[in-house]
Amino acid sequence: MTLSPAIHDAILLGLAWTGYCLIHSLLASLQIKRWVSNHYPGLMPAYRLSFNLIAIALLSVPFYFSYTGHSIDLWSFDGPIQWIMNAISLSAVVGFFISLKYYDSQEFLGIRQLREHETRVEDQEHLQLSPLHRYVRHPWYTFALMIIWSRPMDSLVLMSSVLITAYFVIGSRLEERKLIHYYGEVYQTYRSRVPGLIPLPWRNLSADEADTLLKNYKDNSRLRNDSHT
Repeated sequence: MTLSPAIHDAILLGLAWTGYCLIHSLLASLQIKRWVSNHYPGLMPAYRLSFNLIAIALLSVPFYFSYTGHSIDLWSFDGPIQWIMNAISLSAVVGFFISLKYYDSQEFLGIRQLREHETRVEDQEHLQLSPLHRYVRHPWYTFALMIIWSRPMDSLVLMSSVLITAYFVIGSRLEERKLIHYYGEVYQTYRSRVPGLIPLPWRNLSADEADTLLKNYKDNSRLRNDSHT
């Protein structure tokens, strides 16, 4: 049986996204980082920066298939609905740029680790609970989902949207294993109070509750440091 060009290209796109997600998750895992640290410690200062560059390179493959493949138009938006969807996308972009001031961009990009010759496996950024984090644990994922699902859809865009959404759900769970390892009971408490990707009116932290959690984290960190001296 001969596949139609649209189905053939959708399969290729699905394989490209699956390959990206698997490699990205593998390189982000503590197990791989520890292996590199044990066998090639001199590479660790450049690990985070290399991880980001590899991710960008790998993303070029599904993006290529998305824009060059055959697709079937599914739905679009007109009139007031189009304005609403555009407003959702714009608010997500604005929210993303507002959120940047609450992150250590040099740590996230890997520039600080390279400059300071950091060889430790664990991320060095301290726990942060920005105003956005009081309502959702992964605001960047939430903003990305707002943009993804407010766009017109064809078969390839839908394939990408479904797989990206699935990866955000699965990837956020994998990421939180590391966060629990880093921040322990404080993060477990935070996780039990705040939803992961979709804000819920009845699940959030007040500013005072967020400050209390951060104080507990700092107190616990101080106790651990004192016990090692």
